[in-house]
Amino acid sequence: MQVEIAVVLTASAVNDKLTEPSLPYIPPSSTASRQQPSKEQTYLRPDDLFHSFTNSPIPTIRQRAAVMRQNAYCPHPDHQPTHLPSSPRAAATSTLAPAHVRHECPDCGIPVACSEAHFADTYDQHLEICDLLRQINEDDHDLHSGRFFPEFEYPDASIEEAQINMQNWDTLLFTREFTAVNDERSMRQVTRLLTYPITIGSILHELSPYSIKRNGRLTSEGLRSLSALRYTLHPPRTGAGITIAGLRPNPPPVRLFILGARAESSLPREVWLQLSHLFPRVAFHLIFIGPEALANRPDDVAPPPTPGNPFSAVVEDRLGGQMKISTYATVFEALHQAQHFAPYDPYFDAFVLFHPGLGHPASSASWAPTLPILLDTKIPVICTGYTEFDMQRDIDWVKEQGGGEVDFLLEPGENRFRSLRWEVNDLDPGDVSAGNWGVWGFRGKRYEADRYEEKRGE
Repeated sequence: MQVEIAVVLTASAVNDKLTEPSLPYIPPSSTASRQQPSKEQTYLRPDDLFHSFTNSPIPTIRQRAAVMRQNAYCPHPDHQPTHLPSSPRAAATSTLAPAHVRHECPDCGIPVACSEAHFADTYDQHLEICDLLRQINEDDHDLHSGRFFPEFEYPDASIEEAQINMQNWDTLLFTREFTAVNDERSMRQVTRLLTYPITIGSILHELSPYSIKRNGRLTSEGLRSLSALRYTLHPPRTGAGITIAGLRPNPPPVRLFILGARAESSLPREVWLQLSHLFPRVAFHLIFIGPEALANRPDDVAPPPTPGNPFSAVVEDRLGGQMKISTYATVFEALHQAQHFAPYDPYFDAFVLFHPGLGHPASSASWAPTLPILLDTKIPVICTGYTEFDMQRDIDWVKEQGGGEVDFLLEPGENRFRSLRWEVNDLDPGDVSAGNWGVWGFRGKRYEADRYEEKRGE
């Protein structure tokens, strides 16, 4: 059976963050070990990963520090605020003009204040995230340390009799027979990429950790929607074979429309193949749609429109034999109005939104025309958020804009398969978050129609 997943991005869907850290390209495992290091490659020992961003031996990190110093502002309350707060803590107002960060914290090595005096005044507030910033610093240097990354060696499909355990990262990696990850830093690096396919799989799989039991977070409406998808994702054996007698008809592919695709569209394809390994009897079609879908893929150029490909999709077919990826550098509304994906089927379709920023003031207007389309399809929508504040803001916006026509499928909460690695916003060093930290789900409200027949003889 085939499962087709479509990844959709609205035209002007702006990231809830002011900037989103781009994911590093990890070469396929078959070629990573054969690559020869450059003569100018900088090597860092595991005990020498902490360096000041400004004076880092890695040119890429020095450039990142320059971006921070040119764009990030000092968080001291004496300065006038430059943007809306990204957390419930409101910024104080003052008459002092905003100033860019210049002073680096000696403990975390990241520019966080405009001067040493202002850094001392806000030191108590900075201590809340200083350890996380130092961890981010060391993780970034680790990625550029020149070491070999065995954690990026991904296993192939397991035998069907080997059941997976999706209670947490440790049990999943063990039952999927990943190379043993015995270091916390290596675990953070590998989960940063795997969080995208595994978050989807952990919700759709029949062994999902989310259930209708107490504190299981899955609602009764969510069980109805996911049961339809699981019926397709876990089909019975059909007795198909390579002979004439073994020919069997294949059902249509299942599509997952992931809205707001950005960095996830440029993930190594070996990462997305891990999703198909969770469902060995089906094939997937990932469809990334949106203006930013090709932003981190300089080698992929949209072809000119043709009658067979009117929206200039970049198609990658037969990945691993069970996956196809199509990328549309256009808006979802245009594709929907052209009925490019119609009709939608609750047994074969679902939407996924990674950090969409639905309720963010900078992006909510662009999502306004998209939400009614999602609700009209009655297809499940899975959403993630960077933080609890970010996720709750999106939920409040959906409730307000939905006008009572929304059924919640998965109660909001922390994602069991969130990225264990923390990230810092380059435009606001005080803003620390984790990829896919929280997850929740909704769809358009369904109404049950009961038919009453008049009694005969009356």
